[in-house]
Amino acid sequence: MAARTNRLWVAGGLGAFVLAALAARKWQLHWGADPREVTAALAGDELIGEPDLVATRAITITAPASQVWPWLAQLGQARGGFYSYDTWENLMGCDIHSAERIVAEWQHVEVDDEVKLHPDVSMAVAGLDEGRALVLRGGVPMGKAAAPYDCTWAFVLRDRPDGSTRLVMRERYGYTRRWAGLLIEPVEAISFVMSRKMLMGIRDRAEAGRAPDKAA
Repeated sequence: MAARTNRLWVAGGLGAFVLAALAARKWQLHWGADPREVTAALAGDELIGEPDLVATRAITITAPASQVWPWLAQLGQARGGFYSYDTWENLMGCDIHSAERIVAEWQHVEVDDEVKLHPDVSMAVAGLDEGRALVLRGGVPMGKAAAPYDCTWAFVLRDRPDGSTRLVMRERYGYTRRWAGLLIEPVEAISFVMSRKMLMGIRDRAEAGRAPDKAA
């Protein structure tokens, strides 16, 4: 009887752990996003029709979209950075220095432009709706081998009736190798931490209304 009770306690504990892990994962993948944003079609979704992993995160910014877009336009290494944890990124040799001002020279963006994540790694601008949506596409290669997945990284701005803006960020991964999930799934937890900080970094800068640095 005691052994059976112990087994039930163990099974119950494992079940609770699994449920907690699933809840934490859902929270990470959908941080800040409401159910409608999670299921809504966004710019760039069509590039990876049947993704293996999707993360949709969002934040409210008390500023109009026109005040948020310049911070998105200058994303990239050797440009405005990513407004996240620069120190962590630089431990990987990224040489990221997140801007605190809008720089005029970094505001022009076109489809097929290169947006660097690292001096040797970049994504391409795969979709652009000036002032509204920016979609990047690519992956991090493994040495000389191509990335074992396809990825899109979308930033979409949506107006709210009160004059504020919703910034919705979506990552979509399509695995091109069966084992790609073993690489991407654990890394997504790190991506959550960096993405959350990035969203807050953009929010804080846009709400502060910092003036453009025309001298750059």
